[in-house]
Amino acid sequence: MAFSFRPLRNFTITRLSGNSANNIGEPHGEANRHARRVRTAVSFSQVVYAAILLFLFMPLFVLVFYSFNAAKGTAWAGFSLVWYEQLFGHSRDLWRAFWNSIFIAFTSAFSATVIGTIGAIGVSFYRFRSRAYIQTISFMPMVLPEIIIGVSLAVFFAGVGIKLSLLTIFIAHTTFNLPFVFLMVMARLDEFDFSIIEAARDLGANERETFFRVTVPVSMPGIVSGFLTAVTISLEDFVITYFVAGPGSSTLPLYIYSAIRFGVSPVINALSVVIILGTVTLSYTLRNFLKYIAAK
Repeated sequence: MAFSFRPLRNFTITRLSGNSANNIGEPHGEANRHARRVRTAVSFSQVVYAAILLFLFMPLFVLVFYSFNAAKGTAWAGFSLVWYEQLFGHSRDLWRAFWNSIFIAFTSAFSATVIGTIGAIGVSFYRFRSRAYIQTISFMPMVLPEIIIGVSLAVFFAGVGIKLSLLTIFIAHTTFNLPFVFLMVMARLDEFDFSIIEAARDLGANERETFFRVTVPVSMPGIVSGFLTAVTISLEDFVITYFVAGPGSSTLPLYIYSAIRFGVSPVINALSVVIILGTVTLSYTLRNFLKYIAAK
């Protein structure tokens, strides 16, 4: 069996120049000009984004700057740590208000998280007559003005004979934190796969084991988000706390309000810087943990 080879005709090999070889894979013509323009030009959205960031963070930069000012006013009198020394050494009332806020924030957030999680699971998993009514009522504290909630709670405490104290602040904060936890856990449970519960029951788990080993872990991203949101809202609340706080139960927002009526104290600036640093450090520390919870 013989093979024959025919030579290729009219076939030429073109040698690529240096510039052509380097330009392989790059856009040419109008596409090249457009790509170069996109890479170098600053878009309008980027300008707006930078302006918004500057608008949001400029007050923080000013606050940090004046916390190191030796003078009490706005005129710069030199770098000094005198306000930090006064903060940590001569501000007992301020720290009492600060720890009151921390105590109220975490206890009320924990209570609201427990009650809100149980309520969200009950509303999501069970069907009963007043289900829609409970869902509607649960969101009322979110849409009502805070001054109405504060006045109504103050009237309620006076009517039942409860003396205004840290207890009334705790009850008030738990009340308006509940809808936020309820909403976030409900949002998580909307994606819940009920076949997991059926699989747990098939494997012999009872209702309590299914709740703690299946339902709660699956709902954990919403639970953690609701808890952190409740802590943040409780720490910064002023209006409702103003109506339900009694003598000796001042929180940090109430203390700052009473202090700035006579002028902004640089000690408040120093405390704000400490809180900012603590928040950034805590957020960076919990970043990996929150990513793990979100992935679960």
